[in-house]
Amino acid sequence: MTSIVIFFIVTIALVWGVLIYNKLVHDRNTSLAAWSDIDVQLKRRHDLIPKLIDAVKQYASYESSLLESVTSLRSQAKAIKKISERENVERELQTQVHKLIAVAEDYPELKANQNFLELQKDISNVENDIQYARRYYNGAVRNINTRIDSFPDLVIARFLNYKYHEYFQLDD
Repeated sequence: MTSIVIFFIVTIALVWGVLIYNKLVHDRNTSLAAWSDIDVQLKRRHDLIPKLIDAVKQYASYESSLLESVTSLRSQAKAIKKISERENVERELQTQVHKLIAVAEDYPELKANQNFLELQKDISNVENDIQYARRYYNGAVRNINTRIDSFPDLVIARFLNYKYHEYFQLDD
């Protein structure tokens, strides 16, 4: 009789551990997939920036310091892998791109340029997509981090050396 009770206790503990492990894996993979979505949107923005710079350069050649700043930040952002470091550069890049688009206000012929208007619309769409992807990612990060901190999941998470995921913050 004692061996049957021990068998059931061990079986229940094993099933419990497997279920928690599978939830942790699911949440970790959701977080990684969500980061991949952000990365795709950031790459889309990075691909649009040279076209935007070329369009502005044709009309606003004396805005060279702003154009150089955007180009430099784009290169930096593409090279950084750590989320917290990339977050700062992407935030600054976002600010500079908005300034670049605002330059159009001083150039009526640029504001009327169909190519520039398309780029402006594309950049706006990408910025919105980045915000949606960021919110989804941060929700996924919140889920995995909460699971890592919550009993009984924290027992398995600590045993398997799960690490907290970093949030990704940009200005809306």
